[in-house]
Amino acid sequence: MSLIGSQIKPFKAEAFKEGKFSTVTDGDVKGKWSVFFFYPADFTFVCPTELEDLADNYAEFQKLGVEIYSVSTDTHFSHKAWHDTSPAIGKIKYTMLGDPTGAITRNFDVMIEEAGLADRGTFVVDPEGKIQIVEITAGGVGRNASELLRKIKAAQYVAAHPGEVCPAKWEEGEKTLAPSLSLVGKI
Repeated sequence: MSLIGSQIKPFKAEAFKEGKFSTVTDGDVKGKWSVFFFYPADFTFVCPTELEDLADNYAEFQKLGVEIYSVSTDTHFSHKAWHDTSPAIGKIKYTMLGDPTGAITRNFDVMIEEAGLADRGTFVVDPEGKIQIVEITAGGVGRNASELLRKIKAAQYVAAHPGEVCPAKWEEGEKTLAPSLSLVGKI
């Protein structure tokens, strides 16, 4: 069953952000665009490259009104320790959610049960709390923040312009399509 268009499930988690611990719930996510960025574990290999890429592009996400929540099955304490010891992770200004019980990871259906770790799952959630984009990659395949930004811009455009869709490779400002019977077989 696809998660596209589904409402995020209720959750409550401890988080680390900019030197402080806090509690984050599903209610905190509503009202703005959000990215849930699941990764297998702190202190690993591909994960810090992805999280650093997000950190390097965080200002661009913020300009779009998007909040980022990185999530692993580690604790918020582990996130702090990683943040304090890794130059790459030390750049992070977005929220790092701890999910040691795996509840959030299971809510988004990305738990690798036999390992107790999350798959590399990316979920874009709209202001109403509905999942609009889902991407899951193999453990050895890192993701790209620039491509995620492009997809978010497309999702935001479509949400703001009912009746229009963004074609492949669409970039902000380019032509969109208005699906109709007259386009069938002509693209």
